[in-house]
Amino acid sequence: MQRTRLHGFLLAGLIFLVDQAVKFVVTGPLGVSQPGDERLLLPIFDLRFVPNVGVSLGLLPADSSVMRWALVLLTAAIASGVAWWMLREKSRPDLFALGMVLGGALGNILDRVRFGYVVDFLDLHFGTWRPFLIFNVADAAITIGVLILLVRAVLVRDKPAETPAGEKVNA
Repeated sequence: MQRTRLHGFLLAGLIFLVDQAVKFVVTGPLGVSQPGDERLLLPIFDLRFVPNVGVSLGLLPADSSVMRWALVLLTAAIASGVAWWMLREKSRPDLFALGMVLGGALGNILDRVRFGYVVDFLDLHFGTWRPFLIFNVADAAITIGVLILLVRAVLVRDKPAETPAGEKVNA
């Protein structure tokens, strides 16, 4: 179990590093670093710089220094809760999903500490219809991790463990 837990934390670290590396490449060498900057990649996918001063869906905008640091503290508390959950979790799929959430949260926290906003740049669209807000690698990891946790909580029932005598007990 310790090894699986370690893999969950390694996945979090990997997602954090990939998120920060992609943000560096997009805002540095690719030059998508100011509001209004964009780079068209595919008919349905662009890189478009958006400084996100709020949290999910633009809620709780941090339009002051106090709000910025309050969001840093709030998201750090949530990330700490996820890490604590990972230390206690026994399910491998849940550990990996939590690792995705933790890695994404840490990437966005670092942005908010460094810049005062989260760097968003991935723009998936179909013509003028945009089914998603502009997002980043960290946001995608958080969303996928949360969806995995929700699907598993609603649809998956772990099998009860058996005792040495062959009796089933709920674990």
